[in-house]
Amino acid sequence: MVELLPIGPAALGRLVAVLLGVGLAISGCGQGSAQGSGSDALPDFSAGALVIEGVRVLPMDEERTLEDQAVVVQDGRIAWIGRAEDLDLPEGAVRVNGTGRTLLPGLAEMHAHVPGDEAPRDLLEDILFLYVANGITTIRGMLGAPGQLVVREELERGDLVGPHMIVGAPSLNGNTAPDPATAERLVRGYADQGYDFLKIHPGIPMDSWDRMVEVAGEVGITYAGHVPEDVGIQHALETDIATVDHLDGYLQGALSQELQSRLAGNLGVIPTAEMISGIDWDRVDELVDLTVREGAWNVPTLYLWENFYAPIDADSMIAQPEMSHVPRSMREGWASAKKRRGSETAAVAEAVAEARLRLLRKLHSAGAGILMGTDSPQMFNVPGFALHHELLIMGEVMSPFEVLASGTRNVAEYVDASLGGESDFGTVAVGQRADLILVEGNPLERLGDVARLAGVMVAGRWISGEEIQAGLDALAEKYGR
Repeated sequence: MVELLPIGPAALGRLVAVLLGVGLAISGCGQGSAQGSGSDALPDFSAGALVIEGVRVLPMDEERTLEDQAVVVQDGRIAWIGRAEDLDLPEGAVRVNGTGRTLLPGLAEMHAHVPGDEAPRDLLEDILFLYVANGITTIRGMLGAPGQLVVREELERGDLVGPHMIVGAPSLNGNTAPDPATAERLVRGYADQGYDFLKIHPGIPMDSWDRMVEVAGEVGITYAGHVPEDVGIQHALETDIATVDHLDGYLQGALSQELQSRLAGNLGVIPTAEMISGIDWDRVDELVDLTVREGAWNVPTLYLWENFYAPIDADSMIAQPEMSHVPRSMREGWASAKKRRGSETAAVAEAVAEARLRLLRKLHSAGAGILMGTDSPQMFNVPGFALHHELLIMGEVMSPFEVLASGTRNVAEYVDASLGGESDFGTVAVGQRADLILVEGNPLERLGDVARLAGVMVAGRWISGEEIQAGLDALAEKYGR
């Protein structure tokens, strides 16, 4: 294996394919079965093929593993899966040792942010690298800008190293869409410009919302994000919001009638503890049932809310090693925001966290779709690293397989159903896009193993664990001072 010198992530990405001798571009090879066999006719592999040998495969089509497999990637697709003794690769094929390791689909960060159009190019490249360095091969950008449409194409062509990117439109909110006519103009414009979906922020009035819904149906674009207060969770679900992010609106929409009246009358600030104790959980059950009937997805972002509410010391948070991978100005901004916001007591923070977990448990148990996401970078959420915190919290109410599904096959289902996009990812099967992660151990037995990366393949480009670490070390040197 060629070792890289500790260079910056942007340069690292451009050199990986050359140094490894693997120039794997995306091209379709058709769908196929999940596993080959010795009796099947083998494809004609080229010298540019890559094989991961002796590996445990977690296909993610169902909860199962395939032991001691060889997985061949060629031209950006999974070309073959089977026993190594049945395989005959040409001289020059790249071989990766999978012994003691598990191969599974790359993860998705479904509430991601990337730097805006005015940000320095190197910051964009560094953030994209952080996602990949943590096994994330797909992101859904939740606050779009025209330049991100260009970035999306650069990523698809392989001109820029990073995850595949789903691009949300610039925010629709109370300021940008204050009336139905403006909402209609924005929806038609964003659809024409090629954004993948509409991003919703708070403040949209009911008449603007209803016109947005009507026009979005005409032009064939979906909408996702926050639930505006005037709209409410019930109406948002009944009018086909695609994803509810942050579990937004559920607990607010299930408050007791007395608390609802106080909120509607603007009768002063209601303490968080009183709000939590005033939740009508029978009403929550009704909203959960509605969610399932309407087919809406949820992106919980549990770790973010813990950071918001928990009585944590901001200075100790920014001293964590992962914080050295983002600019000092970013992490100091998080610390300042936390100090200004203040914290609840430990008891109140625990009650908020438990209420959100209880809601997630109800949604999951009822069969509502769950997607993995964190809202990074924000409030001590370092891109990529935050997702590994998130999945451990999700693991308190979901099995390891179910947590992993929320960032793999569920995402493919969402892309197919809501975005009308190619869903050729999210499982390990012949013909699928070669977005893969190789991890030490077995995440089905220990969920945290998914963070023990031995390598990442995104769009058929292999980046070894050593190269990932070199890139992270370079970022720590760049930003850690």
